Amino acid sequence: MLENLKYFLKHSIIYSISNVATKAIGVVLLPLYSSFLTLTEFGVLGILEITISIFTEVVNLGLGPALVMLNNLKENAGKRKSILFTIFTSSLLICAAFVVLGLGVIPFVAGYFGDPEKFKFYFYLCLAIISLRVLNNIFTDKLRADEKAVVFTGVSLFRLIITLGLTIYFVAFLKIGVLGVLYSYTIGETLTILVLLPLITFQMSPHFDKEIFSTSIKFGVPLIFGSIAMMVLNVSDRYILKYYSNYAVLGLYDLGYRVAGVMNMFFIMPISLALMPIAYKVYNREGDKRYFSKLMTYLTFILVWGGLALSLFSEEIIKLFALNPAYWPAYKVVPIVIFSYVFFGMRLVSSLGMYLTQNTKHVAYITIAAAAFNVILNFIFVPKYGMMAAAYSTLAAFVFLYILSDIFSGKYYKIPFENIKLFKMIIAGTIFYMISFLFPANILINILLKLFLILAYPFVLYLLKFYDAIELERLNGFYIKWKNPLDWKQNLFEVFKKKESDNSGN
Repeated sequence: MLENLKYFLKHSIIYSISNVATKAIGVVLLPLYSSFLTLTEFGVLGILEITISIFTEVVNLGLGPALVMLNNLKENAGKRKSILFTIFTSSLLICAAFVVLGLGVIPFVAGYFGDPEKFKFYFYLCLAIISLRVLNNIFTDKLRADEKAVVFTGVSLFRLIITLGLTIYFVAFLKIGVLGVLYSYTIGETLTILVLLPLITFQMSPHFDKEIFSTSIKFGVPLIFGSIAMMVLNVSDRYILKYYSNYAVLGLYDLGYRVAGVMNMFFIMPISLALMPIAYKVYNREGDKRYFSKLMTYLTFILVWGGLALSLFSEEIIKLFALNPAYWPAYKVVPIVIFSYVFFGMRLVSSLGMYLTQNTKHVAYITIAAAAFNVILNFIFVPKYGMMAAAYSTLAAFVFLYILSDIFSGKYYKIPFENIKLFKMIIAGTIFYMISFLFPANILINILLKLFLILAYPFVLYLLKFYDAIELERLNGFYIKWKNPLDWKQNLFEVFKKKESDNSGN
């Protein structure tokens, strides 16, 4: 089991690089945005990016996850080229239909968001971005299904560099604001698909398999509703905030969400990218449930510890990246959204039973229920309490989602999660964050005490008898092996030597 966990961790780390490459733009560019965009323009950009994310999920029609599933089933080993061709051509036709429909609808909806002519052009660019991103996602899902994490990462880094450079040029030098960001996304997605085409097309055979199409739709379509509901769960608060307030308040909330999104960027998304291809391989093998149980424990540990660190320094991070003081109040929502992400990440593993047994319709039902719960809470509390109510509503909805996922997955594939340990980690992390409220205002002392809390967290878990004997033994061995920096060179040499030996054995 340990080797499987190490393999999963290795792929998660590689994917973390690629995911940071894709998602980091929104954080890295905050100094640029806060210098050249007004808070209102930043709110407009936030609503456009959310719209792009929602429709990318819708137009994908669940075909990306279906590709991963079909590609990795043993019985489909000889049909992988036709699987890719079938799913890619289906996505191409769906994107074409989406563009035609969008061109007809946009003139009628643009006025709702503000200046009709300006938003009409914004949405035309969004059409192009969405379609290109859907096709790019099919290709990158193929790389993920084949566990080509390094190539996946290389492509993501390429897209980051192109988009980042163009955004700086359009926003800082040409000073065309939101339009410049959309131009950057469009060009970045276009160049990425031009890079991916020669890498992927040789893995297709020109045969449209109706059975594969039917299976992928049957598997993927329920996930559409789940994906839409998940997007509603994640972003409906932004639309409701815009309805009850203005783009400036929305900009503050969106900034807080972006900073909290570092949690999603570094920890949750990389794990989600690595999880399903490996989970399908481990499923129904000896020790599979024990593997998934420990995976949940270790994942929660990483999320709570990392979330604690990010929450404690949320105000300092906001002030570091947002150069305009008008943006600084956004820090208030960061810890709440981070706590929401802890349950969102835990839900990845708690819902495995539904995915592994192909009962994906229940994923949709559960996510729709959580999204509806979130929307109701937002409509009740946002008019009175504003963006803080939106943050707390998100937290309540994600806790609800995690509990439902665990209950329904257990009906099909019961995993004995270490719930007492999960409870200890979450309660300890919450108490540690609340202790920080008692710290003095002195900046230096405040920072030192926060660092102490972060470092003390795993030791407090030891006092709470969190670690198993075998885990303590492994940690002690790791400490003995790596405590002397003079030994690091030899240790690394042995690691790479063992890796080469394992590869040659395979």
